[in-house]
Amino acid sequence: MTARKLARQFALCSALAAFAIAGGLSAAPAQAASEIKVIVNKQAITSYQIQQRAAFLKLRRAPGGTQAATDELIDEALKTQEMRRRGIQIPDAAVDEAFARFARDNKLTEAQLSEVLARAGFSAKGFKDYIRVQMGWGQAVVANVRQTERITEQDAVQRMIQQGGKKPTTTEYTLQQVIFVVPQDKRGSQMERRMSEANLLRQRFTSCPATYDIAKGLRDVTVRDLGRIPQPELPPRWKDEIVNAARGKTTKAQQTERGVEFVAICDSRSVSDDQTAAMVFQANEMEAMGKKEPDKAFLKKLRDKAAIIRR
Repeated sequence: MTARKLARQFALCSALAAFAIAGGLSAAPAQAASEIKVIVNKQAITSYQIQQRAAFLKLRRAPGGTQAATDELIDEALKTQEMRRRGIQIPDAAVDEAFARFARDNKLTEAQLSEVLARAGFSAKGFKDYIRVQMGWGQAVVANVRQTERITEQDAVQRMIQQGGKKPTTTEYTLQQVIFVVPQDKRGSQMERRMSEANLLRQRFTSCPATYDIAKGLRDVTVRDLGRIPQPELPPRWKDEIVNAARGKTTKAQQTERGVEFVAICDSRSVSDDQTAAMVFQANEMEAMGKKEPDKAFLKKLRDKAAIIRR
C-alpha cells in the first residue's frame, strides 16, 4: 500500500493537522501499567497497544473503539507472522520514505505529522510500524495469489484452444534504472538538489548506452541495466509511466528510499509465445482476484488457522 493510498484511507487533511498542532487534541497520556489482553500464535498484544491503536482509529475517523482496535491488532499480528514466514522484509528507508510522502501529501513536515500523531495518543514509530505491515502484507497477498492461482504454460495452451487458438501478446521492455543516491541522513538537505540533477540528466538522455558516459561525470549516480521485462511484470511504481512512455524516453524522476530515481525505456517489442500467454493469463487472473479482495480471503484463512486467546 503506498503512502498516497494511506493518505486517502486516513482522511488526515491539513485542516485536522492544523487543529491538532494548535492544541485541539489533548496530549497523549503517559504509558500506564500494561497487561497482556490477547495472544495470537504466542505473540502478545497488550492493553497499552490497544489504547494506542484506539487513538489511531479515532484519528482516522474509524468507528469501533477498543474492540475495533483489538481486532485490527490481531489482524496485524497475523500479517506480520505471515510476512516473517515468507521472508518478506521492508527496509527502514522504504518506510521512512512512505512516512515522508504521507506528510507531504497532507501539507505537513515530518515533525508536524509526528506531533499530530503524538497529540492524538499515537506515535510516529507506531505509524511507521503500521506502514511497514501494510507494505509487506501487500507483497504477501500477491505471493499467495501467484502460488495458489499459478497458470502453467500447459494451462495457457488449453485456454488458447478454448478461445479458438488465439495467442495473447504483450509488450516486453528493455529498461535502465538511474539512481541519484541520497544518504538517509542527508535527505532533507540534498533531495531538492538531487532531483534537479536527475531532471537535467533526463533532458540530456539520448540512449541507454550513452547514459553510462554521462553518469561518469556525476557523483554518487548508479546506472543499472534491468534487462527485458514484460508488461505484466513491470514494477508497480513505474508501470503506468513506462507503458505510456515512448521508446528512447524516460519516466519522471521520483523520490525513493534510495534517493532520486528514474527509468529509461531503451527498447520495446511485442512478444507472443506460450510463456507470454501464461503470463498474460496470470496477470488477468490477478486483476480479477484484486476485485474480489483476495487479501480478505487470505486473512480469514490465517485467522481460522490461528490460536487466538483473549484474556
